[in-house]
Amino acid sequence: MTAEAGVQGNVAEGFEAVREEFAALLDEGITTSGVQLAACVDGRPVVDLWAGDGMECDSLTAVYSVTKGAAHLIVALLVQEGTLELDREVADYWPQFAAEGKGGLTLRQLLMHQSGVIGADGGFSKAELADDRLIAERLAGQRPFWEPGTAYGYHALVIAALTGEVVRRVTGQSIQELFEERIRVPYGLDFYLGLPEPLEARWLDVQPMEPTREQLADLVANAPARDSLMGIAFNAHAKPPTDLVRFANRRDARALGQASGGGVGNARGVAGMYAAAISETGGRAPLLKPDTIAEFGRLHTVGTDVVTGDVDQFGLGFEAMGVRYPFLGPDAFGHSGAAGGMGFADPASGVAYGYVRRRFAYPPGGGAAENDRLAQAVVRAAAGV
Repeated sequence: MTAEAGVQGNVAEGFEAVREEFAALLDEGITTSGVQLAACVDGRPVVDLWAGDGMECDSLTAVYSVTKGAAHLIVALLVQEGTLELDREVADYWPQFAAEGKGGLTLRQLLMHQSGVIGADGGFSKAELADDRLIAERLAGQRPFWEPGTAYGYHALVIAALTGEVVRRVTGQSIQELFEERIRVPYGLDFYLGLPEPLEARWLDVQPMEPTREQLADLVANAPARDSLMGIAFNAHAKPPTDLVRFANRRDARALGQASGGGVGNARGVAGMYAAAISETGGRAPLLKPDTIAEFGRLHTVGTDVVTGDVDQFGLGFEAMGVRYPFLGPDAFGHSGAAGGMGFADPASGVAYGYVRRRFAYPPGGGAAENDRLAQAVVRAAAGV
Protein backbone atom coordinates (compact mmCIF):
# COMPACT_ATOMS: atom_id res chain seq x y z
CA MET A 1 0.00 0.00 0.00
CA THR A 2 1.36 3.42 -0.93
CA ALA A 3 1.57 6.33 1.48
CA GLU A 4 -1.18 8.10 -0.47
CA ALA A 5 -3.65 5.77 1.15
CA GLY A 6 -2.51 6.96 4.57
CA VAL A 7 -2.63 10.68 3.82
CA GLN A 8 -5.56 12.43 5.43
CA GLY A 9 -6.96 15.90 4.89
CA ASN A 10 -7.52 17.96 1.80
CA VAL A 11 -6.10 20.58 -0.51
CA ALA A 12 -7.76 23.35 -2.49
CA GLU A 13 -8.13 23.11 -6.25
CA GLY A 14 -4.75 23.73 -7.85
CA PHE A 15 -2.78 22.35 -4.89
CA GLU A 16 -3.04 18.66 -5.77
CA ALA A 17 0.72 18.54 -6.43
CA VAL A 18 1.33 19.41 -2.78
CA ARG A 19 -0.62 16.35 -1.67
CA GLU A 20 1.34 14.24 -4.15
CA GLU A 21 4.65 15.54 -2.79
CA PHE A 22 3.51 14.90 0.78
CA ALA A 23 2.56 11.32 -0.12
CA ALA A 24 5.83 10.78 -1.99
CA LEU A 25 7.85 11.82 1.04
CA LEU A 26 5.88 9.42 3.21
CA ASP A 27 6.62 6.66 0.70
CA GLU A 28 10.30 7.52 1.09
CA GLY A 29 9.98 6.98 4.83
CA ILE A 30 10.35 10.45 6.33
CA THR A 31 8.46 9.27 9.43
CA THR A 32 5.68 6.97 10.54
CA SER A 33 5.29 8.83 13.81
CA GLY A 34 3.11 11.68 12.66
CA VAL A 35 3.45 14.74 10.44
CA GLN A 36 1.17 17.64 9.59
CA LEU A 37 1.34 20.17 6.76
CA ALA A 38 -0.81 23.29 6.44
CA ALA A 39 -0.63 26.34 4.23
CA CYS A 40 -2.62 29.47 3.47
CA VAL A 41 -2.44 31.82 0.50
CA ASP A 42 -3.55 35.42 1.02
CA GLY A 43 -5.15 34.29 4.26
CA ARG A 44 -7.15 31.44 2.67
CA PRO A 45 -6.43 27.86 3.84
CA VAL A 46 -5.32 25.79 0.84
CA VAL A 47 -3.45 22.81 2.34
CA ASP A 48 -4.44 20.75 5.39
CA LEU A 49 -2.77 17.32 5.45
CA TRP A 50 -1.65 14.86 8.09
CA ALA A 51 -0.47 11.27 8.39
CA GLY A 52 1.18 8.83 10.75
CA ASP A 53 0.54 6.80 13.87
CA GLY A 54 -1.85 8.57 16.22
CA MET A 55 -1.70 11.87 14.35
CA GLU A 56 -4.97 13.71 13.81
CA CYS A 57 -5.74 17.06 12.22
CA ASP A 58 -5.88 18.78 15.61
CA SER A 59 -3.19 16.80 17.44
CA LEU A 60 -0.75 18.96 19.39
CA THR A 61 2.95 18.41 19.91
CA ALA A 62 6.12 20.38 20.61
CA VAL A 63 7.24 22.78 17.91
CA TYR A 64 10.54 23.74 19.56
CA SER A 65 12.15 26.84 18.00
CA VAL A 66 9.17 27.48 15.75
CA THR A 67 8.07 29.10 19.05
CA LYS A 68 10.65 31.85 18.50
CA GLY A 69 8.57 33.06 15.56
CA ALA A 70 5.55 33.54 17.83
CA ALA A 71 7.61 35.35 20.45
CA HIS A 72 9.23 37.69 17.99
CA LEU A 73 6.00 38.44 16.19
CA ILE A 74 5.04 40.13 19.47
CA VAL A 75 8.36 42.02 19.52
CA ALA A 76 7.82 43.13 15.91
CA LEU A 77 4.35 44.42 16.78
CA LEU A 78 5.71 46.41 19.73
CA VAL A 79 8.44 47.93 17.57
CA GLN A 80 5.87 48.74 14.88
CA GLU A 81 3.75 50.53 17.48
CA GLY A 82 6.68 52.48 18.91
CA THR A 83 6.61 50.73 22.29
CA LEU A 84 10.10 49.31 21.71
CA GLU A 85 13.03 50.87 19.83
CA LEU A 86 15.44 48.62 18.01
CA ASP A 87 18.50 50.82 18.50
CA ARG A 88 17.94 51.54 22.16
CA GLU A 89 20.16 49.71 24.64
CA VAL A 90 18.65 46.69 26.35
CA ALA A 91 19.83 48.05 29.70
CA ASP A 92 17.64 51.13 29.24
CA TYR A 93 14.67 48.79 29.55
CA TRP A 94 16.29 46.28 31.90
CA PRO A 95 19.03 47.93 34.00
CA GLN A 96 20.31 44.71 35.58
CA PHE A 97 21.30 43.42 32.15
CA ALA A 98 24.20 45.92 32.00
CA ALA A 99 26.28 43.71 34.34
CA GLU A 100 29.50 42.12 33.05
CA GLY A 101 29.98 44.53 30.16
CA LYS A 102 26.62 44.06 28.43
CA GLY A 103 25.43 47.66 28.87
CA GLY A 104 26.05 48.77 25.30
CA LEU A 105 24.08 45.99 23.60
CA THR A 106 21.04 47.24 21.67
CA LEU A 107 17.73 45.47 21.22
CA ARG A 108 18.56 45.10 17.53
CA GLN A 109 21.83 43.33 18.39
CA LEU A 110 20.04 41.12 20.88
CA LEU A 111 17.53 40.06 18.21
CA MET A 112 20.53 39.29 15.98
CA HIS A 113 21.80 36.77 18.57
CA GLN A 114 24.82 38.94 19.39
CA SER A 115 24.55 39.27 23.19
CA GLY A 116 27.04 36.50 23.97
CA VAL A 117 24.91 35.21 26.86
CA ILE A 118 23.95 31.94 25.23
CA GLY A 119 23.71 30.09 28.53
CA ALA A 120 24.69 30.20 32.18
CA ASP A 121 27.86 29.12 33.96
CA GLY A 122 27.19 25.62 35.25
CA GLY A 123 24.05 25.32 33.15
CA PHE A 124 20.36 25.63 33.99
CA SER A 125 18.42 23.24 36.16
CA LYS A 126 15.33 21.57 34.67
CA ALA A 127 13.07 23.97 36.53
CA GLU A 128 15.02 27.01 35.38
CA LEU A 129 15.07 25.96 31.74
CA ALA A 130 11.28 25.65 31.68
CA ASP A 131 10.74 29.18 33.01
CA ASP A 132 11.67 32.32 31.06
CA ARG A 133 11.64 34.48 34.21
CA LEU A 134 14.21 32.24 35.89
CA ILE A 135 16.37 32.17 32.74
CA ALA A 136 16.32 35.97 32.53
CA GLU A 137 17.19 36.30 36.20
CA ARG A 138 20.25 34.08 35.75
CA LEU A 139 21.39 35.77 32.55
CA ALA A 140 21.09 39.37 33.77
CA GLY A 141 24.32 38.97 35.74
CA GLN A 142 25.92 36.37 33.46
CA ARG A 143 29.28 37.13 31.86
CA PRO A 144 28.99 36.95 28.07
CA PHE A 145 30.85 34.21 26.21
CA TRP A 146 32.10 36.76 23.66
CA GLU A 147 32.18 40.54 23.58
CA PRO A 148 28.57 41.62 22.95
CA GLY A 149 27.94 42.99 19.49
CA THR A 150 31.14 41.59 17.95
CA ALA A 151 29.84 38.21 16.77
CA TYR A 152 26.62 36.28 16.49
CA GLY A 153 25.76 32.81 17.71
CA TYR A 154 22.50 30.96 18.06
CA HIS A 155 20.93 31.63 21.49
CA ALA A 156 19.06 28.37 21.19
CA LEU A 157 17.29 28.06 24.54
CA VAL A 158 17.41 31.62 25.86
CA ILE A 159 16.84 34.27 23.18
CA ALA A 160 13.13 34.77 23.87
CA ALA A 161 13.67 34.81 27.63
CA LEU A 162 15.98 37.79 27.02
CA THR A 163 13.74 39.61 24.56
CA GLY A 164 10.76 38.59 26.70
CA GLU A 165 12.20 40.28 29.76
CA VAL A 166 12.53 43.50 27.75
CA VAL A 167 8.88 43.13 26.75
CA ARG A 168 7.81 42.50 30.35
CA ARG A 169 9.73 45.49 31.66
CA VAL A 170 8.05 47.82 29.17
CA THR A 171 4.50 46.43 29.00
CA GLY A 172 4.08 44.72 32.36
CA GLN A 173 3.05 41.55 30.52
CA SER A 174 4.96 38.50 29.38
CA ILE A 175 5.37 37.51 25.75
CA GLN A 176 3.16 34.52 26.55
CA GLU A 177 0.35 36.74 27.84
CA LEU A 178 0.58 39.13 24.89
CA PHE A 179 0.63 36.30 22.37
CA GLU A 180 -2.49 34.82 23.97
CA GLU A 181 -4.37 38.14 24.02
CA ARG A 182 -3.29 39.64 20.72
CA ILE A 183 -2.77 36.69 18.42
CA ARG A 184 -3.83 33.24 19.60
CA VAL A 185 -7.30 34.03 20.93
CA PRO A 186 -8.40 36.59 18.28
CA TYR A 187 -7.41 34.26 15.44
CA GLY A 188 -8.44 31.02 17.14
CA LEU A 189 -5.02 29.44 16.68
CA ASP A 190 -3.97 25.99 17.84
CA PHE A 191 -0.56 27.34 18.83
CA TYR A 192 0.12 27.79 22.52
CA LEU A 193 2.84 29.45 24.57
CA GLY A 194 1.60 27.59 27.61
CA LEU A 195 -0.62 24.56 26.97
CA PRO A 196 -3.78 24.57 29.12
CA GLU A 197 -4.34 21.42 31.14
CA PRO A 198 -7.71 20.62 29.45
CA LEU A 199 -5.91 20.28 26.09
CA GLU A 200 -3.52 17.62 27.32
CA ALA A 201 -5.81 14.97 25.81
CA ARG A 202 -4.70 16.17 22.35
CA TRP A 203 -0.99 16.16 23.21
CA LEU A 204 1.33 13.63 21.52
CA ASP A 205 4.73 13.01 23.08
CA VAL A 206 7.76 13.93 21.02
CA GLN A 207 9.72 10.88 19.87
CA PRO A 208 13.49 10.59 19.57
CA MET A 209 15.43 10.25 16.36
CA GLU A 210 15.84 6.73 14.96
CA PRO A 211 19.24 6.93 13.26
CA THR A 212 20.75 4.13 11.24
CA ARG A 213 24.02 2.64 12.47
CA GLU A 214 25.95 4.91 10.10
CA GLN A 215 23.98 7.97 11.15
CA LEU A 216 24.53 7.18 14.82
CA ALA A 217 28.26 6.90 14.24
CA ASP A 218 28.19 10.32 12.55
CA LEU A 219 26.22 11.83 15.43
CA VAL A 220 28.69 10.47 17.99
CA ALA A 221 31.71 11.61 15.97
CA ASN A 222 30.36 15.14 15.61
CA ALA A 223 28.84 15.62 19.06
CA PRO A 224 29.95 18.99 20.49
CA ALA A 225 32.02 19.09 23.64
CA ARG A 226 29.90 19.86 26.69
CA ASP A 227 31.88 23.03 27.46
CA SER A 228 31.96 24.27 23.84
CA LEU A 229 29.79 27.21 22.79
CA MET A 230 27.44 24.72 21.16
CA GLY A 231 27.29 22.66 24.32
CA ILE A 232 26.61 25.71 26.48
CA ALA A 233 23.91 27.02 24.12
CA PHE A 234 22.05 23.70 24.35
CA ASN A 235 22.67 23.31 28.11
CA ALA A 236 24.79 20.18 27.59
CA HIS A 237 27.17 21.37 30.33
CA ALA A 238 24.44 21.17 32.97
CA LYS A 239 24.15 18.24 35.38
CA PRO A 240 22.32 16.40 34.00
CA PRO A 241 22.68 17.71 30.44
CA THR A 242 19.47 18.73 28.73
CA ASP A 243 17.76 16.14 26.56
CA LEU A 244 15.48 18.02 24.16
CA VAL A 245 13.00 15.16 23.83
CA ARG A 246 12.59 14.85 27.58
CA PHE A 247 12.41 18.63 27.93
CA ALA A 248 9.41 18.91 25.61
CA ASN A 249 7.67 15.90 27.10
CA ARG A 250 7.64 17.41 30.59
CA ARG A 251 4.30 18.91 31.55
CA ASP A 252 5.86 21.91 33.31
CA ALA A 253 7.86 22.91 30.22
CA ARG A 254 4.84 23.00 27.92
CA ALA A 255 2.56 24.46 30.61
CA LEU A 256 4.86 27.48 31.03
CA GLY A 257 5.41 27.89 27.29
CA GLN A 258 9.10 28.78 27.40
CA ALA A 259 9.25 31.20 24.48
CA SER A 260 12.50 30.03 22.89
CA GLY A 261 11.44 26.42 22.45
CA GLY A 262 8.52 25.41 24.66
CA GLY A 263 5.61 26.15 22.35
CA VAL A 264 2.97 23.55 21.51
CA GLY A 265 0.85 23.49 18.40
CA ASN A 266 -0.02 21.93 15.11
CA ALA A 267 0.55 22.83 11.48
CA ARG A 268 -2.77 24.67 11.21
CA GLY A 269 -1.82 26.87 14.14
CA VAL A 270 1.62 27.70 12.78
CA ALA A 271 0.35 28.49 9.26
CA GLY A 272 -2.55 30.48 10.69
CA MET A 273 -0.21 32.66 12.73
CA TYR A 274 1.91 33.54 9.72
CA ALA A 275 -1.19 34.13 7.60
CA ALA A 276 -2.38 36.66 10.17
CA ALA A 277 1.02 38.34 10.07
CA ILE A 278 0.97 39.12 6.34
CA SER A 279 -2.61 38.78 5.07
CA GLU A 280 -6.10 40.04 5.75
CA THR A 281 -7.60 37.26 7.85
CA GLY A 282 -11.13 37.05 9.16
CA GLY A 283 -11.78 40.67 8.20
CA ARG A 284 -8.70 41.86 10.11
CA ALA A 285 -5.84 43.75 8.49
CA PRO A 286 -2.42 42.06 8.44
CA LEU A 287 -0.64 42.28 11.79
CA LEU A 288 2.58 43.56 10.25
CA LYS A 289 3.09 46.47 7.88
CA PRO A 290 5.42 46.07 4.88
CA ASP A 291 8.20 48.19 6.37
CA THR A 292 8.13 46.14 9.59
CA ILE A 293 8.32 42.92 7.58
CA ALA A 294 11.23 44.27 5.56
CA GLU A 295 13.11 45.26 8.72
CA PHE A 296 12.59 42.02 10.61
CA GLY A 297 12.79 39.64 7.66
CA ARG A 298 15.82 40.90 5.78
CA LEU A 299 19.23 39.32 6.35
CA HIS A 300 21.10 40.92 9.26
CA THR A 301 23.78 38.35 10.08
CA VAL A 302 26.88 38.01 7.94
CA GLY A 303 29.58 35.39 8.42
CA THR A 304 29.76 32.26 10.52
CA ASP A 305 27.67 31.51 13.58
CA VAL A 306 30.19 31.05 16.42
CA VAL A 307 27.88 28.58 18.17
CA THR A 308 26.81 26.26 15.36
CA GLY A 309 29.65 26.85 12.89
CA ASP A 310 27.11 27.37 10.14
CA VAL A 311 26.50 30.33 7.88
CA ASP A 312 23.16 31.27 9.37
CA GLN A 313 20.35 33.30 7.88
CA PHE A 314 18.99 35.53 10.62
CA GLY A 315 16.91 38.65 10.37
CA LEU A 316 15.69 40.13 13.64
CA GLY A 317 14.43 37.31 15.85
CA PHE A 318 13.34 35.41 12.74
CA GLU A 319 15.28 33.40 10.20
CA ALA A 320 15.55 35.18 6.85
CA MET A 321 13.72 32.53 4.87
CA GLY A 322 14.36 34.16 1.50
CA VAL A 323 18.04 33.34 1.99
CA ARG A 324 17.42 29.80 3.21
CA TYR A 325 14.95 29.04 0.41
CA PRO A 326 15.79 30.93 -2.81
CA PHE A 327 12.32 30.20 -4.24
CA LEU A 328 10.84 32.56 -1.62
CA GLY A 329 10.79 36.34 -1.80
CA PRO A 330 13.45 38.52 -0.13
CA ASP A 331 11.20 39.49 2.80
CA ALA A 332 10.13 35.95 3.73
CA PHE A 333 10.53 35.35 7.46
CA GLY A 334 9.91 32.53 9.91
CA HIS A 335 11.63 29.98 12.10
CA SER A 336 12.45 26.28 12.08
CA GLY A 337 12.31 23.85 14.99
CA ALA A 338 14.64 21.19 16.34
CA ALA A 339 12.42 18.18 15.61
CA GLY A 340 12.17 19.26 11.97
CA GLY A 341 9.17 21.58 12.00
CA MET A 342 8.96 24.86 10.11
CA GLY A 343 6.83 27.97 9.89
CA PHE A 344 7.16 30.99 7.62
CA ALA A 345 5.40 33.78 5.78
CA ASP A 346 6.31 34.84 2.25
CA PRO A 347 4.76 38.20 1.37
CA ALA A 348 5.83 37.86 -2.28
CA SER A 349 3.62 34.81 -2.88
CA GLY A 350 1.15 35.35 -0.03
CA VAL A 351 2.06 31.90 1.33
CA ALA A 352 1.94 31.11 5.05
CA TYR A 353 3.39 27.67 5.79
CA GLY A 354 3.33 25.33 8.79
CA TYR A 355 4.93 21.90 9.10
CA VAL A 356 5.06 19.83 12.28
CA ARG A 357 6.67 16.46 12.85
CA ARG A 358 6.52 14.40 15.99
CA ARG A 359 9.79 12.46 15.65
CA PHE A 360 13.18 14.15 15.45
CA ALA A 361 14.64 14.15 11.96
CA TYR A 362 18.12 13.21 10.81
CA PRO A 363 20.31 15.15 10.31
CA PRO A 364 19.69 17.19 13.46
CA GLY A 365 19.08 20.91 13.27
CA GLY A 366 16.21 23.22 12.59
CA GLY A 367 13.84 22.33 9.78
CA ALA A 368 13.91 18.81 8.34
CA ALA A 369 15.12 18.45 4.76
CA GLU A 370 11.65 17.61 3.42
CA ASN A 371 10.56 21.20 4.04
CA ASP A 372 12.46 22.25 0.91
CA ARG A 373 10.31 20.04 -1.31
CA LEU A 374 7.04 20.69 0.51
CA ALA A 375 7.44 24.46 0.68
CA GLN A 376 8.50 24.66 -2.95
CA ALA A 377 5.44 22.63 -3.98
CA VAL A 378 3.19 25.05 -2.07
CA VAL A 379 4.77 28.14 -3.61
CA ARG A 380 4.60 26.68 -7.12
CA ALA A 381 0.93 25.84 -6.67
CA ALA A 382 0.21 29.31 -5.33
CA ALA A 383 1.80 30.86 -8.41
CA GLY A 384 -0.46 28.80 -10.66
CA VAL A 385 -3.83 29.67 -9.17
